[in-house]
Formats: sequence, structure tokens, C-alpha cells
Amino acid sequence: MPTSTYQGLDVLYSHAQIGARVAEMGAQITKDLKGEKLVMVGVLKGAAIFLADLARALDAEATFDFVAVSSYGKGQRSSGAVKLIKDLDEPIEGKNVLIVEDILDTGLTLAYLRKVFLQQHPKTLRIATLLDKPSRRIEKIDADYVGFSIPNLFVIGYGMDYAERYRNLPDICLMSPDHPE
Repeated sequence: MPTSTYQGLDVLYSHAQIGARVAEMGAQITKDLKGEKLVMVGVLKGAAIFLADLARALDAEATFDFVAVSSYGKGQRSSGAVKLIKDLDEPIEGKNVLIVEDILDTGLTLAYLRKVFLQQHPKTLRIATLLDKPSRRIEKIDADYVGFSIPNLFVIGYGMDYAERYRNLPDICLMSPDHPE
């Protein structure tokens, strides 16, 4: 599956592959909007780079907003509880809303956000995720737009991190458990 090596990391998807897929996603979202405006809501921090590229791939009037969430609990595993740390700046009632996420795995965060946003009565609410890890799903939720479906791998780059590192890598890389710090 990996295509090459970058800084000792195996590249799962190159920047060129990501760019081509984001362009395809942007074209589909544009078509689905039928000329209407869109509010793109990025889930911080991981989705920021994807949101910027996806916005440039749209042929539609779009505004941005951001939310930050946390799955809190002890240790490295989520407790299953999701807490909103930064809410939307503007109301979304009556608007076309696209939640933009870097990776959909357990589904806990996106299910929580969908529930919270639907209470605000948007005109439409859709989800775009760059990566989908269906094998990790706990909460039943699907994205309307998916960049790539991947197996249960730990990935970094293109906004995704390990301990806040590697977000700036242009490619999506595999992080092996024995990778040096």
C-alpha cells in the first residue's frame, strides 16, 4: 500500500493523490449545492488543511467556521464522551452546512456534532471526511463525502498529528509503533 518514504515514514497518499481526490470531492459538493451558499465547519485542529484545500476546490460561495471538541478520559483511549471546547461563532439555522473532518473512525465526534448542529435547524447538514476508517466505528454514522477509505492504520500528516507533531507534512504517512520520537 505505501508508495514511498518521507523522513523515514511510509507515504500512504501523496500530496498529488490527495489534491486530485480533494478536487473530485469539491466538484461533487459544488454540484450538490446547486449554486447555493455553504458554511464549512472545520473540526480543529486536524481538518484545517483539508478544509482550506476543499474550499479552494469548490465553485460556490463558502464561509468558514470552526469547532473544537475533546474526547476526555484517562489514558490514550477515548472515554466515549465528547465535550465541545469551541462552539460555532455564527448561527447555522436555515443554512447549508458541511462539517469538515480529517478522519472518521469511531464516529463519536461526528455523531455528537451532527446531533448538536441538527438542533440548530440548518437547511442541510452534510459531512466531508478526508479519511474513513469504517473498521473502528462505534457510533453508526457515515460521511456524505469521503476522500479515502483506509484500514485501521495510524496516520499522520496533512493536518493529522502524533502529539501535535507532523501536521505540516504534505503527504499522509503511516506512523509505525516503533517510529523514533
